[in-house]
Amino acid sequence: MGQYRMQRLNDQLRDEISKLILHGDVKDPRVNTFLSINRVEVTSDLGYAKVYVSSFLTDGDLKHGVAGLNAAAGFIQGQIAKKMRIRQFPKLQFIVDVGMKEGFKMVQKLNELEREEKQNAQTENAADSADSNTDSEEETK
Repeated sequence: MGQYRMQRLNDQLRDEISKLILHGDVKDPRVNTFLSINRVEVTSDLGYAKVYVSSFLTDGDLKHGVAGLNAAAGFIQGQIAKKMRIRQFPKLQFIVDVGMKEGFKMVQKLNELEREEKQNAQTENAADSADSNTDSEEETK
């Protein structure tokens, strides 16, 4: 399958799995509607598909949710296979993806460093202006 067609298949699988989770079709109690499908990578022989799942829930809840999705993988495959017309439907494997959460933490750290830098610059400016005021007072005497 060509590169473009594989990307289209990956995107379509991601959308269909997301819809099943969002609509509550997966009845496993571990599967939460706050789980988000980041990306899907289908192998070139259409044998397997890695589905990367993330969430802003706690790490434990995310792992339980992924375990629930892996338990319901057969059901999800069957529901999506009815909608899609492909020669062979890939076996789904759900994987925890912490990249989004790590990226969010990194942005928070960068914002915190930026705030500290602004505070340091303001205190330096205040100290410099106080020093220049005392210097000008001494010059006038």
